[in-house]
Amino acid sequence: MNAPLQQRLAGQTAIVTGGAGGIGRATAARLISEGAQVVITDINKEAGHAAIKKLGDQALFIQHDVTKPSQWQNVIEHTISAYGGLNILVNNAGVCIFNGLLDYSLEEIQTILNINLLSVMLGTQAAAPHISKAGGGAIINMSSSEGLSSVNGLSAYVASKWAVRGYTKASAMELGPLGIRVNSVHPGGVNTPMANPTAMGKAEFDEPYKKYPAQHGAEPENIASVVAFLASKDAAHCMGAEIAVDGGMTTGKYIDFLPGSPNPV
Repeated sequence: MNAPLQQRLAGQTAIVTGGAGGIGRATAARLISEGAQVVITDINKEAGHAAIKKLGDQALFIQHDVTKPSQWQNVIEHTISAYGGLNILVNNAGVCIFNGLLDYSLEEIQTILNINLLSVMLGTQAAAPHISKAGGGAIINMSSSEGLSSVNGLSAYVASKWAVRGYTKASAMELGPLGIRVNSVHPGGVNTPMANPTAMGKAEFDEPYKKYPAQHGAEPENIASVVAFLASKDAAHCMGAEIAVDGGMTTGKYIDFLPGSPNPV
């Protein structure tokens, strides 16, 4: 039986973008379980309302295009009106479009950069003054294992996630003196609709990850627990950190004909 979670975030208010599903919804659930009040935002209105029905009374949904500054102001205003302040921002909204490096259209590139990078910058600018006013807190930016390495077919996505990693460090430098800790999380191989669009079963989804130390893919809850840590005072001295939650994908992969592989040939 799992032990009850500590109420590390009691009395705290968080915004989680892209919170209607996947890592975002799991993150919202984890923050709530640790005592926080959570505003989830998402472009998908139907999914957002479905999510808060599952999340309960400590959750509020606001439809939100994260690439629009005016909508960021609306989210901040509604959050403060509902809960009296803001302590935590999780910049989680993201998009992934597969294409060859030479084949990406300008529209695809702009979509990826706007949702994955511009939204982080807009959210940080909108939220930071209010987090500081509340006495400080945390901003957690969702990058990717591809923000630490690379993969073919995702050059625009890779560029956006490396940029999030760099922007996180720049933000930590300037916002640290205001009492705001800024860190990035780098998930890899997470069983969500983004990474598993054909809804493969667990065994099939896990198969490609046997070449890495964890030997299987991740679940959204694995990422959510790290976000909750970074949001809490347990991470009081983490500033500009990049935390890979990828089962060892960025550590290296096994060469099965060499000693030490769990899958020898």
